[in-house]
Amino acid sequence: MYDPNKDTPLPLLTADLEGVCGDLKARVEDFCVEELPRYEPCGHGTHAYALVEKTGLPTMEVAARIARDLGVARRDIGYAGLKDARAVTRQWMSIEHVDPARLAALNIPRIRILATARHTNKLKPGHLAGNRFVIRLRNLDRPPAQAAALAGEIMNVLVRRGVPNYFGPQRFGNRNDTHLLGRAICTEDIDEFFDLFLGRPSPDESARAGAARTFYEAGDYEGAINTWPANCADQRRALRALIKADGNRCKAFKSVDKHLRGFFVSAFQSSLFNHCLVARMPRIDMLLDGDMACKHINGACFTVEDAALEQPRCDAFEISPTGPLLGHRMYKLAGPAGAIENPILDAAGLTDDHLTTMQHFGGRGGRRTLRFQPRNAVISTPADARGPCLQLQFELDPGCYATGVIREITKSD
Repeated sequence: MYDPNKDTPLPLLTADLEGVCGDLKARVEDFCVEELPRYEPCGHGTHAYALVEKTGLPTMEVAARIARDLGVARRDIGYAGLKDARAVTRQWMSIEHVDPARLAALNIPRIRILATARHTNKLKPGHLAGNRFVIRLRNLDRPPAQAAALAGEIMNVLVRRGVPNYFGPQRFGNRNDTHLLGRAICTEDIDEFFDLFLGRPSPDESARAGAARTFYEAGDYEGAINTWPANCADQRRALRALIKADGNRCKAFKSVDKHLRGFFVSAFQSSLFNHCLVARMPRIDMLLDGDMACKHINGACFTVEDAALEQPRCDAFEISPTGPLLGHRMYKLAGPAGAIENPILDAAGLTDDHLTTMQHFGGRGGRRTLRFQPRNAVISTPADARGPCLQLQFELDPGCYATGVIREITKSD
């Protein structure tokens, strides 16, 4: 049964195989992500595109820093997807009515502009073909050749059966509460939203952030503003709005960045999806009557009326069963598949009015495959100045988390 306040373990598909011990992200440069664009800039138009390399920063923070240096609003910066913060990543960003030369001349720590171009439209979420990962695991507890052989055995299973398509821990933040913030938004529980967003100190964050939350809970909003770390602009903006609105939280809520609110709502959808996926483990490569299956070639979905008839296509990884992204556009399952999924969604307790609120923040709903397939996987054992390591290279579709692959190989979170 779904309980948003309770952590649910995410079972592994390859639990019967021994994991490879090693350290992930021993340094930022050990986790590299390159965005694979859906299209190339055409060379003309009012939108300036920049290929941005960032080191150790979240995408939203990079957008904010670029916007600040260009003198534009953060919402004017377009990007196709959010990339890992503790990593070296490359992705395209767009800004309208800005000279590409200004982009190329930007000098911002931990951000490099590798190329610029022009195009006719703004980059929006989803405008990418996938991501290429190069990940190095260090401090192995066995010879690299043995680690590579074991990782190869696990990877073969993942390529054949698929990786559980969990939303990764980065979706839920350091405090593991972004889904709770999203649920508060959907249910229009504004008091709960602010208490979560600005209060309730946690040992999983910095001492300064904890102190700022304590100030908020004591009603000292000025003290909280002055204590939040420099990178917590959204919290300071919300506090200033509370002061300006004389504590009227409904008014202050409007000051919270709409994209951030949308991210929280998406995290709530993600939490529900993960619970439904857990209920289907480990049979993520098995169709049930009543499933909504997705064609990997084009993303089209259809109802499975005869699971036995469609199963060979699933075995060939042409199609996969899907899980729910709650919202008005979500197709509700029937039959044996619905008997697994629907009780979890019902336990969330959302009404049609709540779904309408969710839609206002981008939570329209839909379906998401229960599994994904790593492509072009290469496992090697290079050595560099820091010693031997196990290197994993592979490509994933948009929205699929490399941490899902790493969890299966290392057997560690």
